[in-house]
Amino acid sequence: MSGGRKDPVAIALTGGIASGKTTVANAFAALGATLCDADVIARELVAPGQPALDEIVLTFGTDMLTPQGELDRRRMRERVFADDVARRKLESILHPRVRAELRARAQACSAPYCLLAIPLLAESDGAYDWIDRVLVVDVTPATQLARLMQRDSMTAEGAQRALAAQATRAQRLALADDVIDNSFLPEDLRAPVQRLHELYRELASARPAP
Repeated sequence: MSGGRKDPVAIALTGGIASGKTTVANAFAALGATLCDADVIARELVAPGQPALDEIVLTFGTDMLTPQGELDRRRMRERVFADDVARRKLESILHPRVRAELRARAQACSAPYCLLAIPLLAESDGAYDWIDRVLVVDVTPATQLARLMQRDSMTAEGAQRALAAQATRAQRLALADDVIDNSFLPEDLRAPVQRLHELYRELASARPAP
C-alpha cells in the first residue's frame, strides 16, 4: 500500500459445508462490512471463456459442461465428492487462482477491515498466512448433515461423503480466533456479529499506518 494508508485488517470467515457461512457473512455485510467470497470468485473464474473452465474441460471432459457451455456444477460436485483424486485435480486448477484474487481484493479494500469468506481455509495448508484473524462459523456435524440433505436434496450417504471430503470440525476450530455458534435462529446472530464487527473495527483503528 502507498500514501500512508493503513492496510485493512483481513478476517477469514470459514466453516464446514452447510454451517451457515453465507447467513453470517450477510449479517456482517448488513453492518457495512466489505465482503469478498471465495465461492463467488470461483464461479467467476469458471465462466465460459475463462482459462480455468478450459482447463477443467481438458482435465474432466466435456461431460462437465451444460448444453449451454457452462460448468455443470452439480455434476462436478458429485464427481469430486465421490473421487478424492478428482477433487484434488479440481482444487489444483481453482485454488491458486482464487487465492490470488482474494488477496488482490483484500489489498484493494478501502474499508477498515475486509471479511474474506473462505470455506476451505482449514484445507489450504497455510496458503493464507497473510490473513490477520480467523472467524469460524460452527455447528455440529449432525446439524450440517441435516441442513445439507434439506438444502441440496442429497441422500444421507451423499451428504456424509460431502462432509468427509472436508476438514474436521476440530481442525477448523483449531484455527479460530473467534467462533460464532450458528445452531440457532438467524436473529440470534445479531448480537455476536455486532460484537465482532466492533472488535474488528477497533483492531483496524489500532493498526499503525505504514
